[in-house]
Amino acid sequence: MSNINHEKIQEAVKMIIEAIGDDPNREGLLDTPKRVARMYEEVFRGLNEDPKEHFQTIFGEDHEELVLVKDIPFYSMCEHHLVPFFGKAHVAYIPKGGKVTGLSKLARAVEAVSRRPQLQERITSTIADSLVETLKPHGVMVVVEAEHMCMTMRGVKKPGSKTITSAVRGVLEKDASARAEVLSLIKH
Repeated sequence: MSNINHEKIQEAVKMIIEAIGDDPNREGLLDTPKRVARMYEEVFRGLNEDPKEHFQTIFGEDHEELVLVKDIPFYSMCEHHLVPFFGKAHVAYIPKGGKVTGLSKLARAVEAVSRRPQLQERITSTIADSLVETLKPHGVMVVVEAEHMCMTMRGVKKPGSKTITSAVRGVLEKDASARAEVLSLIKH
């Protein structure tokens, strides 16, 4: 269920268009407020999702070795400037007690967390903490790499620069060789 107020967004977008000195009644801008409202409903739908819900589907499997889903694409909006940042997330965990989740659930959790006004650091730690809280695995590692449009199109203007964040929990935090294995697999 969406809490998006289309009318309020449309009014705000019309005001922004006027504030930058353009005419909101110009042909090319006439439907822009409606389009932006529909887009915001889509890109911010994660505000109503809890990533932990995606880890409620648990399978009993006698597997206590590394599980890694890498190169999960995501798109988010920087909460400081409301411009996009996008990239890839890599989510790894070592199951404990035969509790594994569906592989697609890892990607769904990334999407749920990224589809809101966000910080990359928060995406990274929220995914890791959600896995720890729900599956209680031996260890978790989440690595997120992204390009931020707030650095590309404004301010410092450095297109192509990537920001990399990581969150490491449990045995992967304590065991340098296990952590190195995950990082090596992410690179390949």
